[in-house]
Amino acid sequence: MPDLSHGDDAAAVNALRSAVMRLSRRLKHQRVDESLSPTEMSVLGTLARCGSATPGELARKEHVQPPSMTRIVALLEAKGLVRLEPHPDDRRQKVVTQTERAEAMLEESRRKRNAFLASLAEGLDEGEWATLRAAAPVLEKLAHI
Repeated sequence: MPDLSHGDDAAAVNALRSAVMRLSRRLKHQRVDESLSPTEMSVLGTLARCGSATPGELARKEHVQPPSMTRIVALLEAKGLVRLEPHPDDRRQKVVTQTERAEAMLEESRRKRNAFLASLAEGLDEGEWATLRAAAPVLEKLAHI
């Protein structure tokens, strides 16, 4: 466990935060569709990872208020990227499902961002690349805690 009162741990946490934020900003610029906000892209990514969900479930996963998610879903639906379907068990609810157009756009976005990261990784030596490969599952876990 990191101990922020310990100088080395505090420095490592600070460096990790700073690096992740800078890298995230750079990745956000590698977008396929500039008309989508980062939040809209995040919702599409959540649907791709987790499958169809109600707006309430999406709001919890995205850490936004339900009325905000309702607006986001409406924007995505208007752009043809999601569709609303009746909930199988609760007729008062709707289920949000991504469309094939959204799947294709996400795939192109992943390809572009992966190519960008691969180009950055070309600047690493073999030891650094091995360290980064080993750290990837840990960073993935950290992102989803």
